[in-house]
Amino acid sequence: MAATIRDVALKAGVSISTVSRVLNDTCPVADDKRVRVESAAKELGYTPNPVARSLLSSETGGIGIILPFVSGEFFSEFLNGVDQAAQEQDFFLLISTSHHSSEDLKKAMASMYRRVDGLLVMAPHMTTQAVEALAPDGLPFVFVNTEVVSDDAFGVTFDNYGGMYAMTAHLVSKGHRRIAFITGTENAYDARERLRGHLQALKDNGIAPLDELIFKGNYDQRAGFEACNRVLRLEDRPTAVMASNDDSAIGVLSALRQAGLTIPDDMAVTGFDDVQSAQFATPPLSSVHVPVRQLGTAAIDLLVSRLNDVQRAPQMRTLPVELRIRGSSK
Repeated sequence: MAATIRDVALKAGVSISTVSRVLNDTCPVADDKRVRVESAAKELGYTPNPVARSLLSSETGGIGIILPFVSGEFFSEFLNGVDQAAQEQDFFLLISTSHHSSEDLKKAMASMYRRVDGLLVMAPHMTTQAVEALAPDGLPFVFVNTEVVSDDAFGVTFDNYGGMYAMTAHLVSKGHRRIAFITGTENAYDARERLRGHLQALKDNGIAPLDELIFKGNYDQRAGFEACNRVLRLEDRPTAVMASNDDSAIGVLSALRQAGLTIPDDMAVTGFDDVQSAQFATPPLSSVHVPVRQLGTAAIDLLVSRLNDVQRAPQMRTLPVELRIRGSSK
């Protein structure tokens, strides 16, 4: 079987996009990487396919969007930003989902091959390099909220770590020392970063993190509800519960009301994302505000600029977040 660009990338220890830039000479690449790629290609006998290259050069006017899910307020707001930016630049969208499965992601990308000019991918359960390894040769990517493990990726994310660090510090400033934390989807990059921010904020404020106060969640209301009920069974009950997103926090609020507790007097609650329903919860939910629509707009702008300038240097942009303190934690 003939060697592929993926084989070259794996042997050289670089991403597919780096191999493409070296072999097509479309963008400056560090000398050591260039040598590794050229040596790997020569050893494997890899030659770029000129037919595939010519097909990829034909513009379709389309952009592919691959998300873990498309349901819920976060993804709805994100797609509003994506759609607005794409329309303003005369691109149509093809949207698919991966459901946190690498196999589904691979199928989604294959279905879009030659139908779009580039891909916008949100894959919090994978790294940028792992996603590129599944992709058709030469298709430009922009990543959203995805773990970056190389210096040649294009993407937009937001400060998951800093946002949860700041929210934890807020609760500590209110006198909370025993704080329960409900995690997000297992192995997801954003969930890991939010937990990391929480733990570091505790340490920096002289509070020892305790495993018994970390509860498994799944970014949805039922998971938040069930996790909160486990929190309430602790003999030494916490005075605050932090959920990794707003949906989970809304489940927490429901569990506390059902238990007859007053929020925030008996238990403070916080979320993350600041979806629209957060401010209308009972009581209004303190949350980390993420500029979700701007996230979508920035991702499309970056992808279009990359399509218009094939020699553009890789860029990762991190959007700031801010606290929105409301009745659930005052």
